[in-house]
Amino acid sequence: MGLVSPRKVYADQTDIDTRLVRELVAAQFPQWAALPLERVDSGGLVNAIYRLGPDLSVRLLLRPSNTDIVQREQAKLAALAPFLPVAIPSVEAIGSPTDAFPGEWSVHHWLSGTHPSPDALADPHGLATDLAAFVDAFRRIDLPDRPPAYPGERRTRAPMASMDSSTRKAIGELDGLIDTRAALASWEESLAAPYDGREVWVHSDLTPSNLLVSVEGRLTAVLDFETCGVGDPACDLFPVWYLLPANVRDEFRAVLDVDDATWLRGRGRVLSQALIVLAYHKDTNPALANDARHAIGEVLAAPQ
Repeated sequence: MGLVSPRKVYADQTDIDTRLVRELVAAQFPQWAALPLERVDSGGLVNAIYRLGPDLSVRLLLRPSNTDIVQREQAKLAALAPFLPVAIPSVEAIGSPTDAFPGEWSVHHWLSGTHPSPDALADPHGLATDLAAFVDAFRRIDLPDRPPAYPGERRTRAPMASMDSSTRKAIGELDGLIDTRAALASWEESLAAPYDGREVWVHSDLTPSNLLVSVEGRLTAVLDFETCGVGDPACDLFPVWYLLPANVRDEFRAVLDVDDATWLRGRGRVLSQALIVLAYHKDTNPALANDARHAIGEVLAAPQ
């Protein structure tokens, strides 16, 4: 097996390859040292991921931190799992920093399934039902610890205002690649949508790369809970434009009882994120860039 490193996402990211991961596992978890190890080309922006045997994965932060981020993730996932209708990651072990890797790292239970593609959904109606059930269950969570999903937006009646500058900048950088006039008009309409301040638990990043589906097309797992917390319910409307075909969006919306203002804010959040992702990763991360292009196209095709 080649000693393959993940693609460079950040100039200052740590060098991670198969040899390093194998050495870490062998030194700290010898019971798993003999298992086969293979890098997973996830296209992610936070972790390098390696599959360890049939049932485990190893996750290492591209930019290791000396904070307790991995331990906080373990506690959060354990607290959320009982409330949710599909599988989510579980941390099986936490590795200690070393000279070669100066941060905590983790071993997770491997979750089966494939990332859905909006152009190849086996059961769009079933997936829409599953996603709505997941979001609804998430909204009903009641835990004493309520971390904010987006700390800079809290306690404001204009939670998207902090996104305005970066969104407009991305629109400018994509001139010639997208319809920038339509993007700006759509963004400004969403930016003006009112918000009553209601907060619920949100995942905040329900994009295709964070979802797993079965061969039959049904939702089997949701990944990446790093930014989840309490926030605007519009944060979890991402599947509408990232994934679901137009003819099933009303089903998803009806289950969650989404009003017009929340719908507009959700559309704006998707557009903002997709614009920024495309502007930054169009030449470096094809998977993320393609997802972003699709979402932008769906938003701009929607009636204004």
